[in-house]
Amino acid sequence: MKKLRWPISRGRMILLILVAQGVFSMVYRFAFGLGSCTALTDRFPWGLWIAFDVMAGVALAAGGFVLAGTYYIFNLKQFRPLVKPAVLTAFLGYLMVVFGLLCDLGRPLVIWHPLVFWQEHSAMFELSICVSMYTTVLFLEFSPILLEGLGKRAWAEKMHRAIIPLAILGIVLSTMHQSSLGTLFVLMPYWLHHLWYTPLLPWFFLLTALAVGPAMVTVESYLCARSLRRPFELTLLGRLSRFTRWVLALYLGVRCFDLWQRGSLALALVPSLESVAFYLELTAGVIVPLFLFFWPTTKQNTGQLVTANALVVLGVILNRANVAVTGLIRTKGDIYVPSLSEFSVTIGLVALAILGYSLAMEYLPVLQALPAAPAQARAAAKAYPWREEPLPSRSGSSS
Repeated sequence: MKKLRWPISRGRMILLILVAQGVFSMVYRFAFGLGSCTALTDRFPWGLWIAFDVMAGVALAAGGFVLAGTYYIFNLKQFRPLVKPAVLTAFLGYLMVVFGLLCDLGRPLVIWHPLVFWQEHSAMFELSICVSMYTTVLFLEFSPILLEGLGKRAWAEKMHRAIIPLAILGIVLSTMHQSSLGTLFVLMPYWLHHLWYTPLLPWFFLLTALAVGPAMVTVESYLCARSLRRPFELTLLGRLSRFTRWVLALYLGVRCFDLWQRGSLALALVPSLESVAFYLELTAGVIVPLFLFFWPTTKQNTGQLVTANALVVLGVILNRANVAVTGLIRTKGDIYVPSLSEFSVTIGLVALAILGYSLAMEYLPVLQALPAAPAQARAAAKAYPWREEPLPSRSGSSS
């Protein structure tokens, strides 16, 4: 690995400032407690940190297990260039989840208790075990990339031999806890608004995670191509979006049938905050991207493809916020508005994840080597002359 040089651009300076203010808010929270800096109450104990940092963060990191399963289990080799960026995204996403949980817990120093004091009949226990284990698995999946970037190629090859068992374990764990997040809210039939409450909520959480994982990979690939002056993999990501559209179509059909079957569809016709949030989530996050996905020119048009996938990401964020916050406001009798410190910590964590992603892209062999001839390759080499390209493994494969 060559000497670290990371020029500070205007955008990176802004991100560093956002991280600094997030760290300050986090230190203040740990020093003076939740009540001093959040709008959380005993009647409304879950807010922005759970809805976005944890629930949305877990869903947006689903690209790791989706792409790992696609490549390592189903042997679809054409998606190989997307696997490492997806694993990196998942690992950073779960680190954000861990930090969000530490901030939200009233006693963060005892976060290790579920690992020792088992409560086998608790949905929260199963969620805690799966998240902690899957974060460890993601680190192990990411370790060959890190070791290769540090020049430890022999160690990277040893870790690479365990990738397939790790991928299988990661798929099992991720599938379990993606659905377990929905299981937590199945326990709230008299609190959660029935536009979102359903016994099928675990399945809905899993389906939306399956849809948003590839969508997040597409959005990040576009941003990475812009920032590093690399070609955008339009054809490959267009194929990946076929999976997203069919999962999204299945989710929409089952969701509407479930609302009709439970007699809750009429609630969407009642003028209220919940009905407005429901229409926004379903229209912007499901119906419009589905229309774009099935439009004939989308798979050849970068703008349309990225817009459709970005709307899927937005829709899942809205869904998790509606389940964790909007759907509980009226029944609990409190109006919850996140405090400035809550926003500060969340923005800081997102900025930290973006900085980590940027550093990894520049100094670790996450991306495949650029072709030697195209103008994009020459521009990238001129802009980042210190960046090392992926080291070939002794077996001839860089994955």
